[in-house]
Amino acid sequence: MQSAAKTVDDYLACLPEDRRAAVEALRKVILANLDPRLEEVMQYGMIGYVVPHKVHPPGYHCDPKQPLCFAALASQKQHLALYLMAAYGDPGERAWLEKVWRAAGKKLDMGKSCIRFRKLEDVPLEVVAEAFRRVPAEAFIASVEAALGKPREARPKAASTAPSKAAAGSAPAKARPAKAVPEQVTATKRAKAAPRKKAPAR
Repeated sequence: MQSAAKTVDDYLACLPEDRRAAVEALRKVILANLDPRLEEVMQYGMIGYVVPHKVHPPGYHCDPKQPLCFAALASQKQHLALYLMAAYGDPGERAWLEKVWRAAGKKLDMGKSCIRFRKLEDVPLEVVAEAFRRVPAEAFIASVEAALGKPREARPKAASTAPSKAAAGSAPAKARPAKAVPEQVTATKRAKAAPRKKAPAR
């Protein structure tokens, strides 16, 4: 459920009191453990934690005008949600998250990146804190680039050594006949230009 709020404060003000308290508590944990190069913004109608363009100029690969999303926090229609993009893009990070979340005695209801919960007590806050601490901006950018390949603007175009399609698929060109040397051309022209002698009349 996307919000039309322009600021985080406006977003929080629109939430029911119980949900606002849960989101604010989780937000406090996130901000205390967030890499200082990341920023809190409103993105896609949610509270977003992003890699700003000044840190990662290419931005989000699907929409370069948007900064690269690192995480998000939202109040959805049926639940609250915490989105962790590092766990989505890195199988090792997801495996760690699943292990420590369950070890904390909490049930994990997770999609590709979205952790769904109904109340703050469902969330092991120390695990959330560590999830943000253990993935600094540089490591996250590196994992994204590894998954997508190097950014297009950072990849120099290598000179192609492969033959062109025309050259690769066509038959060898036929040898052209040698051009006549000037003497041959001159002799030929003179022979053609000389008038033919008529046979004598009988």
